[in-house]
Amino acid sequence: MTLEVDIAHRQGNFALETRFESAGRLTALFGPSGSGKSSLINIIAGLTKPERGRVVVDGRVLVDTGRRVFVPKHRRRIGLVFQDARLFPHMSVAANLRYGRFFTPAAERYAQMDTVVDLLGIGHLLDRRPSGLSGGEKQRVAIGRALLASPKLLLMDEPLASLDEARKAEIMPYIERLRDETKIPIVYVSHSVAEVARLASEVVVLSAGRVTASGPAAAILQRLDLLPAEERGEGGSLLETVVARHDEEFAMTVLSSAAGEIRVPRLALAVGAPVRLRMRARDVMVATERPRGLSALNVLAGRVSAVEPGEGGSVEVHIDCGGAPVLARITRQSRQALGLEPGREVFAVVKTVSFDRANTAAGLRLPNGGREVDA
Repeated sequence: MTLEVDIAHRQGNFALETRFESAGRLTALFGPSGSGKSSLINIIAGLTKPERGRVVVDGRVLVDTGRRVFVPKHRRRIGLVFQDARLFPHMSVAANLRYGRFFTPAAERYAQMDTVVDLLGIGHLLDRRPSGLSGGEKQRVAIGRALLASPKLLLMDEPLASLDEARKAEIMPYIERLRDETKIPIVYVSHSVAEVARLASEVVVLSAGRVTASGPAAAILQRLDLLPAEERGEGGSLLETVVARHDEEFAMTVLSSAAGEIRVPRLALAVGAPVRLRMRARDVMVATERPRGLSALNVLAGRVSAVEPGEGGSVEVHIDCGGAPVLARITRQSRQALGLEPGREVFAVVKTVSFDRANTAAGLRLPNGGREVDA
């Protein structure tokens, strides 16, 4: 799926001027509150008609103001999931789900009720009313309703923003399953680095109504200057790894990557499963000699590729570890003391406990022999 957006629209004093293309499985629209993410989602969905521009989804023109093309929202075959589930309170879960099929002609329906219910783990909820559901359960039902419309594109507008951390942890694996086990492309709005790092293949960064950067998630999340001030501590490197083995004695999992083996807290994944690993720049120490007598278990050999100024008294050290990029944020004093310059051989050191559940996720790509299925 390719998504092409080139629009200009003004709402009051706010001007939205965005242009980007994405072919990602899950494209994240990322930026602080007020940056224009939801306004852009509304234009893609057909809820807002832009003053000027063009929106094309997989070759199908939805908006082209120059040619006076504007496909009505009910004919766009786009599923929408909002912050609040917006379920019908007087209907059961099963009835809410079936409502999703209402606007799709029978001949164009591909999503099956049983498949969607199984995908989202909501079979035990079918007879309940929304008032008897938790926040996470409501969002799973809302996602199911959107899927049963047999959409060609799914738009998710900060679906976890209204949930507490426990409910977020509950629903995140279902969004991963949706991304990995269906062929439906997703545009996902968020202002959370942790969500974007775990879910996105492509990232479009918005600020004050304009695109400041777009590209693969691994490249964007290393650009700490692109992240909202309150989220910069969460930025760093994304590594694609594979489960090599489990260390049952110490409750650890050993991951294989281009950078070398990395030990993380025990993961409930099979050997060979792909894992996306987020390595926060603030968690990475740099040594010019292989450390000895150190509690940190992960020591990755590499070479400094660049050193860039950071905020205040910090610098950002880019390290090439066997072709895998690792980013470290250290003080200018440490950089001077270690004599860190491009080309210097170093070791990136990371504690195992840094890789909590928010920093490890089932990999975006399917493992060898994996399969994709229709929703």
